[in-house]
This record gives sequence, structure tokens and C-alpha cells, in this order.
Amino acid sequence: MSTENLPQSPEQQPPRKPRVAVVFGGRSSEHGISMVTAGAVLRAIDRTKYDVLPIGITREGRWVLTADEPERMAITERRTPDVEELAESSEGGVILPVDPANREVVYSEPGSVPKALGEVDVVFPMLHGPYGEDGTLQGLLELSGVPYVGSGVLASAVGQDKEYMKRVFISFGLPVGPYVVIRPREWELDESTARKKIIDFAGEHGWPLFVKPARAGSSIGITKVDDLSGLDEAIAAARRHDPKFLVEALLRGREIECGVLEFEDGPRASVPAEIPPVQSHDYYDFEAKYIDSTPGLVPAPLTPEQTAEVRRLAVEAFDAASCEGLVRADFFLTEDGTFVINEINTMPGFTPISMYPQMWEATGVPYPELVDRLIQAALRRPTGLR
Repeated sequence: MSTENLPQSPEQQPPRKPRVAVVFGGRSSEHGISMVTAGAVLRAIDRTKYDVLPIGITREGRWVLTADEPERMAITERRTPDVEELAESSEGGVILPVDPANREVVYSEPGSVPKALGEVDVVFPMLHGPYGEDGTLQGLLELSGVPYVGSGVLASAVGQDKEYMKRVFISFGLPVGPYVVIRPREWELDESTARKKIIDFAGEHGWPLFVKPARAGSSIGITKVDDLSGLDEAIAAARRHDPKFLVEALLRGREIECGVLEFEDGPRASVPAEIPPVQSHDYYDFEAKYIDSTPGLVPAPLTPEQTAEVRRLAVEAFDAASCEGLVRADFFLTEDGTFVINEINTMPGFTPISMYPQMWEATGVPYPELVDRLIQAALRRPTGLR
């Protein structure tokens, strides 16, 4: 008798592929860059190894199913994409589980019976900035018991807040440049005293200064201020993105970046890269990074001793902030030969032309393998205290 048409026992059925939810967009000012990054990851994920569920978050915070069309998630005519352009419905929403025993994602539309979309094994959160890269999404996923790529709640929050990032680095003995922080209440209660604090800082460290939102990325809201006349406008630009802002002294030297990736035996550093001076831009701003795609030097032209030092410092920064998965660490190599850490990015730009993937490509980890390693690291790591 033939067994061809009989149902297979569970032991005979092929194992289910892990399901990866790629989450992108979000409520921050980096919404469009998040989509560009996610498009590159969607193209790179091995579909023979993983099932993929693209989930977009609109600028208003609605979670939506989107078309799996990464070619539509690119910068076109100097314009970044928007989740609403890919949403399958203008009203439907995706609901994550809140029960750690149930990883099933549900899709709901007004007036319709909710539809189960199946279980999610791991989330790849391609979100930049507040409401995604800052520990908020990571906390939601911890409550849901769903593994995810990248750092946990604490490291994500520290990596997003430049003030506390610097405080952590200083406490671990890492070299940090001069800065001053203006908190929201400080500015709102007495602008003149807060402004004098900045002017006194400029008197000590000189002009120009950089005014930055404390919790933003992609160089959004940053202004290089050459003298007192441009200070108020720079503060207003920073506060449009974050009521807390920093003022940093100019560090004269070379911009050096280094990637850190979590391997089975712990974090390792990539070969470093250098961001050369940008002739058409005053500094390495948003347009230089993403619109004009200013190329970096990979690997950076450093001595073997300098390369070893910056790689060591990058891993130290990764460990200092309790990071997981990946980090891009940004440094200045000052004129006296000292490395000073500027910041870390717990979810750096991730397009194939972004510096983080380029550095790992030069280290021997091509882009598809990099994506796979991050997913595998997330699947190995439990949620909860660890």
C-alpha cells in the first residue's frame, strides 16, 4: 500500500523556518532613514533560511503590515520614503503579543475579525532614534518574551542619550571630549542663565561649538556654531528634535569609526574606517551621510598600533554600556595622537554603503553574513535578565 497520500507524522514534517519580523519607520525624525536601512536588510535576509514579516510603524505610531518590496524603500530624488506609502491598509494595525507564552502576531481592521499572522521568533528592529532605538521598543519586546536583534533596554537607552552615554564612558575611564548639557527645565525656567552657561563654556574651550539634540541621531538637528550670533538659532534647531540638548567643543583631528559585532565567543571589533573632510559640507551632516553618500576610507589609514588601540577602545565602549549584538563606535583621533570617543550607535546605519557594513565587509564578513550573524545572536540570547 502506498503511503504517498497519508498525512505525515510530526517527526516527518520539515522543521519550520525561524520567522523574522523586520520592524522599521517609527515616530522619530529618522523615520525615512530607518526605512532605507530596513530595505537593505530585507534584500539581504536569506529567504531559504528564514520567513520574513515586514512591519512598518507610521510617523503617528500605528503598526502596519507593509508590502515586502525593498526596492521601494530607497532615497529617490533626495527624498526618503515613508511607511504610509507601503502600508497594505490605511486603517488596519498589527498587534504584538503581550503574553511571553504566545508569540503570535495579530492583524486587526475596524469591523473585521482579527487575523492571526503566525508566530514571530525574532524581531529585527531597524528603528533609529527615539521610540525604537532608545529602549522603548526593547522594553515592549522584553515584556512580550520575543527575542530581538541588538542591545537591551539599558544599553539602548544609554546609547540614545548622549549625556548619559558620556557619563558611562567617563566612569569606565574612556576618553571623552568637553561638553555641557542643558536640560529642559533649566532652559524653560531661565533661558538667560542657561545661555550664559554655554557662553562660559565657549569662553573656556573656544568657538566653534556643536549644538546637538541629546537624543537624536543621523546628525539631525546638529549645528556647527562659529560665534555667538548663531547660537540661538542652533539651540532652536536642536530643541525642535529634543528639549534636552548638548553643546560640545570642537575636537581638531580625524574622524575614525569602528564596528563591534557579537560573535559566539564575545564581541569583536572590525577594521576601522575614516570619514575624510567633506568639501561640500561644513561637517559630516545628514546630507553628507545619506543624500550625497560621502565615501569613507575603509580601512582607515592608521598605523598598526593606532588600529589596535581604536579596536580595543570600541570593544571597551561596547562592554561599558552593556551592549549586545552590534555597535558602531565613533572616535576623534586628535592632533596629539589621542583617541577620544564621540558616541556609540546601538543600531547604526545599515545600508550596504553605510560605514558599519563596509567595515565588516573589509574585515571578512560580507553583508548577508552580517545580517545572518545578528539574527542568530538574537535567537541564542534569551529575553529577561541576563
